[in-house]
Amino acid sequence: MKNCRITVIRKARYDDLIEKYENPIEHACDLEEGDVFVSLNGEKPDGLCESAWESMKNFVKELADGGGNFYDGWMKDPYSAMISCNDGFRPVSFLIETLKED
Repeated sequence: MKNCRITVIRKARYDDLIEKYENPIEHACDLEEGDVFVSLNGEKPDGLCESAWESMKNFVKELADGGGNFYDGWMKDPYSAMISCNDGFRPVSFLIETLKED
């Protein structure tokens, strides 16, 4: 199995949607752009939120198994994927890349 690097590429925040639809919460996402996690053998890295992992785990596991080329050429690098978490108020986009073996 291959390991995968998961990098936080972008965080968005939709204050208009938060104000209109979300109940106040005390704590939201702690991730910052540039944060990097490594998935060993397709497993959830420590520190990565469960919601984000649920959004990306099938892609990570496929890449860890040597797969790729999702959706017939969606990504320039076929051994990568760009996935966002499922928080519609504060989505975070992640770049998942297969790490090359030495």
